[in-house]
Amino acid sequence: MSTNTTITHQQPQHSRSLGEYKRWLRVSLYTILLLAGQCSATLLGRSYFEKGGKSRWIALFVQSAGFPILLPLLFYSQTHAKSTKHPNNDSSKTKPKISIIFSLYLAFGLAMVAMDLMYAYGLQYLPLSTFTLVCASQLGFNAIFTFFLNSQKLTALIINSIVVLTMSVTLLAINTESKDTKHLPKEKQIIGFFCVLAASAMFSLYQSLLQVYFEKVMKTETLSAVLNMNFYPMLVATCGGIVGLFVSGDWKTMETEMKEFEKGGVSYVMTLVWISVTWQIACVGMLGLTFEVSSLFSTVIGNLELAINPILAVMVFHDKIYGVKVIAFLLAIWGLLSYMYQHYLDEQKAKENKSNGFEVSKGEGEI
Repeated sequence: MSTNTTITHQQPQHSRSLGEYKRWLRVSLYTILLLAGQCSATLLGRSYFEKGGKSRWIALFVQSAGFPILLPLLFYSQTHAKSTKHPNNDSSKTKPKISIIFSLYLAFGLAMVAMDLMYAYGLQYLPLSTFTLVCASQLGFNAIFTFFLNSQKLTALIINSIVVLTMSVTLLAINTESKDTKHLPKEKQIIGFFCVLAASAMFSLYQSLLQVYFEKVMKTETLSAVLNMNFYPMLVATCGGIVGLFVSGDWKTMETEMKEFEKGGVSYVMTLVWISVTWQIACVGMLGLTFEVSSLFSTVIGNLELAINPILAVMVFHDKIYGVKVIAFLLAIWGLLSYMYQHYLDEQKAKENKSNGFEVSKGEGEI
């Protein structure tokens, strides 16, 4: 048995520095897109219900209906992949069957329908500040699912994050009745709370399964593969939203909603359009961070919304931030910082392992 060993010498310092600088700029841009898109979409989603919208299926539909915006990126990635493909590379040996990929697109798309519907319940029945704080539980669920599915270690910082996030969500659960929710029946607040909690768990599982998909099924994480795994499930989710609109009969109420919507029909249409557009902006940011760094990093950055949206909720919707909610907010920030610091330590350790001056890559053994 013989083993092929290739030694790749270190690149010149100036070339490496320029490459790192460009990568830093790309990561910064994707971070801005993700946070700006996500915060705007959440605010607009709450605004839809605040100003007279009532249909959860419409709220679900617009979250994924903007997927055609990804078409130019998808076309570019596939064209670029074909032009840079090495003639000796035979990807057909490792590429999964079309039937398997189609089944996974369908499964992920249906999961997206379920998540979007539960998030719509949360946006309808909870103040935006409470909705955002409950969404912070994604990090705790993410740590658990990545431990079981992606071999992520549960360090002291991660466990600390899970504990304080659990405390934060528990405090909100026992304080569902407050001044800014008096107009809603308590049972609806409880439904909204548990829907957001379930959606957060499902989103974390979704992210972990995506990582399994790229590592075990596709065995690659190219830009084209990442875009495909977002574009086609969104297409399925949009179709699911349309089916839901017709089955529920909500499509019949759209004209009435438009007439009764605060500030009129134009405001109604533009709210829905911008919800759709801003979710896709957030999606582009998430895709970029997933491709440049990792899906875990994009999840962590996405949860920075936790520190922004409660402040925006006070400014835009005059949500009350006091008492138990202040403590829950501080605990959630503590959990987020613990999680981010652990990610920073992991990144530093990975850089140290790669800073030996050369990299040794071993080929497969041949008999």
